[in-house]
Amino acid sequence: MRIKVIKGAGRAWRPFRFPPRYSVVAEQNPAAEADPAALQRAIAEGFQEGLERGYQEGLEQGREAGQREGFAQGREAGYREGYAQGSAEGQTRFEEAAQTLSQMVAQFERFQKDFDQARRKELLELVRKVAKQVIRIELTLHPTQLLALAEEALATMPGDLGEVRILLNPEECARIKDIAPERSAEWRLVPDERLPLGECRVVTAHAEADIGCQQRLDSCMEALAEHLGVDEDEQLEAES
Repeated sequence: MRIKVIKGAGRAWRPFRFPPRYSVVAEQNPAAEADPAALQRAIAEGFQEGLERGYQEGLEQGREAGQREGFAQGREAGYREGYAQGSAEGQTRFEEAAQTLSQMVAQFERFQKDFDQARRKELLELVRKVAKQVIRIELTLHPTQLLALAEEALATMPGDLGEVRILLNPEECARIKDIAPERSAEWRLVPDERLPLGECRVVTAHAEADIGCQQRLDSCMEALAEHLGVDEDEQLEAES
């Protein structure tokens, strides 16, 4: 016997199955009339057993279906979570590696810059030493060149020259008088112990000019240092 499902007031009603009646079973099995009560109990027990078995089978099937669905959903959720976590960890590691690489590049650039600066300073120092050596040799062989520099300076000095004095290192002053006595007689050469070799000062009645080799060398080295991008003051401090 089937019961029709009634729907009403928005609620769903499940069907209920009544156990078979004794009269129906008795009609199908005439031998059951001997003990109708026992037969009815057996029918009820069998019916209840069938219900329990159906319930357990349905529960098991529902559990298996739920497990499969839950496993699929968990797997998908785990995949998404794992992918997001892996992407985040990969991004973090990439940023750490990129930061380390950036630091290495910055260190290399600083090293290269310092190396280039050191090479420029070494080149500047080499030029300075060579120039000093050349000047020293040239003045030793031709000390009268200081007189030529004095003549050039006097030609550009303003005002009345008056009495002209040329101050020289005592050693160079004596050497010029020995090598070119006639020419040195045209000037008043004054030995000055404060002046090192290669230095010379021209003093007139109204002006004084430094025409020494060191001043000219410093001017040339300053221009060369500017061209090479070297701080000349740092270079001079390093030398001292």
